[in-house]
Amino acid sequence: MSKIFETPLYPYARSADQDAPSPVRHPVVVVGAGPIGLGAAIDLAQHDVPVVVLDDNDKVSWGSRAICFAKRPLEILDRLGCGAPMVDKGVTWNTGKVFFDERQVYAFNLLPETGHKRPAFINLQQYHFEKYMVDRVLDLRAEGKPVELRGGNKVTAIDAKDDHVVISVDTPDGPYTIEADWLIACDGATSPVRAMMGLDFVGRVFEDNFLIADVVMEADFPTERWFWFDPPFNRGQSALLHKQPDNVWRIDFQIGWDIDREKELKEENIMRRLRAMLGEDARFELEWTSIYTFQCRRMEQFHKGHVIFAGDAAHQVSPFGARGANSGLQDTDNLVWKLKLVMDGKAPESLLDTYDMERIHGAEENILNSSRSTDFITPKSDVSRTFRDAVLDLAEEYEFARPLVNSGRLSVPCTYDGSPLNGPDCAKMPPRSRPGSPAADAPVDGGWLLDRLGGEFQLMTINADAPDSVCVNGICATRVALTANDALKARYLGDADGAVYLMRPDQHVAARWESYDEDAVRAAINTATGRNQ
Repeated sequence: MSKIFETPLYPYARSADQDAPSPVRHPVVVVGAGPIGLGAAIDLAQHDVPVVVLDDNDKVSWGSRAICFAKRPLEILDRLGCGAPMVDKGVTWNTGKVFFDERQVYAFNLLPETGHKRPAFINLQQYHFEKYMVDRVLDLRAEGKPVELRGGNKVTAIDAKDDHVVISVDTPDGPYTIEADWLIACDGATSPVRAMMGLDFVGRVFEDNFLIADVVMEADFPTERWFWFDPPFNRGQSALLHKQPDNVWRIDFQIGWDIDREKELKEENIMRRLRAMLGEDARFELEWTSIYTFQCRRMEQFHKGHVIFAGDAAHQVSPFGARGANSGLQDTDNLVWKLKLVMDGKAPESLLDTYDMERIHGAEENILNSSRSTDFITPKSDVSRTFRDAVLDLAEEYEFARPLVNSGRLSVPCTYDGSPLNGPDCAKMPPRSRPGSPAADAPVDGGWLLDRLGGEFQLMTINADAPDSVCVNGICATRVALTANDALKARYLGDADGAVYLMRPDQHVAARWESYDEDAVRAAINTATGRNQ
């Protein structure tokens, strides 16, 4: 693994901007070359929007870090052109098991429904994830797409003007200044850009600590998510076990609030915990360790003028539930098509206000679920602990109690109910595909539905007629014609005989009808692009 960590993937190289007589203006600058910043850059480049990515590093992140990537982000990554290598390398899993003391309380399947291209989750170390995304950026650049990745470029100051942003950058050759029509800050939980602008988070920091120990070992554990409440090897606390590629295993130990951090990170103390769990004869090597606390916080606004925040820079949640990087990729998926329309003059700048509305809705949903998970995992009173333990006991025998068990409500895509971009609905059709919902995958014509959707507005028709395209104010929705099969009937038709869906570029439903109505479709396109606000 050290070779991956140590190899510069985008080493510092002097750019023409550093020798320009005055600051060069770029359409978009992304700060941060982690998964979220790279996702934004790839999406922009695929839309032919020129983008420069600035990062003070030149290689992948040290340590596994985020490892659980859910079905919806994998579908987004497919559209970005880098989903396949991640799924091929990752460890696929759909099943989780919950233990109380030494007993298995119950097991759950996160994707019991067949007919989907991608699994519920893969486990993949963040360094692999970043490597594949960097590869994709470099491939796009080689194809002539307008994307540039600058390592060794540290942003030191931001001056946000009314219609652009002035950015001060430090490099091994000294400082220089550039300008951006738009700046997207994807620079992590401690976001220097956020600090430079004097902005902060609102929310909760929970009083507990968790130790991550990634170990390399040969083991017979299945490729499932195992979570323990009050196990014999970590009494009064909790633990989590996940398999990653290359025989790396993620183990989390709850270790309490009042701890000596330096002491807990000493190798002999970590090894003592691991041997208590795995057995004295277990053979393994430590790869990476860290201690974290639960935080459920967000910015009050995700964009301020021409500076836009995404991922951990905009919001933080506890790791249990895998809602961090997964929600960050949904941020940029929501943002880029809107920014493209605004930059092209095809939508009002107020369309970006719906990025705040929709992704704050998503962040609030994640924060609510993460807060409830944290309260269940780490009860703060004897009464709370008694209730939790009673729920766990009941769950072993009674199905009604199992939904109350909360070992981390795992990441699911956000439905933008109440969004001002939503158009007409049809009550005959399934609630799961209502306006605001992400499209559910389905097998179609020997392939997959989601491989045919995304990147532009589309009219998805099922057993219904419609023109090949409908254009309004320079925005065209092209037709995707389908014949109903069992999966499409269940996921999109319901009690309707036919369906016409207006799909957004991010594969979310904008509106739906039983049959084509040109005036209604044109009005819905205006609504979905912010022209009726």
